[in-house]
Amino acid sequence: MRTDLSIKEDILDELEWQPSIDETQIGVVVKDGIVTLTGTVDSYVKKREAEKAAKSVVGVKAVAEEIEVQYSETSHKSDTEIATAAVNALKWNISVPSNKIEVKVEDGWVYLSGDVMWDFEKTAAKKAVENLQSVKYVVNNIALKNAVRAEDIKNKIKKAFERSADIDAKDITVKAEGHNIKLTGKVHSLKEKDDARRTAFYAPGVWSVDNELEVEY
Repeated sequence: MRTDLSIKEDILDELEWQPSIDETQIGVVVKDGIVTLTGTVDSYVKKREAEKAAKSVVGVKAVAEEIEVQYSETSHKSDTEIATAAVNALKWNISVPSNKIEVKVEDGWVYLSGDVMWDFEKTAAKKAVENLQSVKYVVNNIALKNAVRAEDIKNKIKKAFERSADIDAKDITVKAEGHNIKLTGKVHSLKEKDDARRTAFYAPGVWSVDNELEVEY
């Protein structure tokens, strides 16, 4: 069992290791393996990378991310400018069916909605807009519409877990209810739990993943 102090030290080291993050801008508090990140950064990408870095540390059970994104006055763009840039970014990305995606921007928060066939299209849409200047957060409400049998979805996910070098498949149970997937069992880290959820989402026909995997060190 790792101590909160050793977990915190590893998180700070991991933040320092990341070239895109200024670790002096991030506050880290650890209690019973639960990590709270605070501070202010100047881009949404740095906020996301800080959370990712914390989740990669062994012993972390959960991450509460309270980092704020603040842009300087000289680089600040209006919601209209952000929305225009987002629409163009989606249009230029060949992995995104831009005609099926709607964009709404409020106070720097970008809301994506619409229907696509594949999860990689949904993921590509989010990545296309999250790096835009003045974006504070991206809410990805894009739905997946794909007619695939539940049993086929389940089998594809199980095989994907078995192929993965980062996921211990033997302790994970996959249950498919229509297009919704439920994962239960044990994993060895928070990163492995996230990897399992991400892998499940890659399967054709998956609309949602209920990730109930428990982290056991």
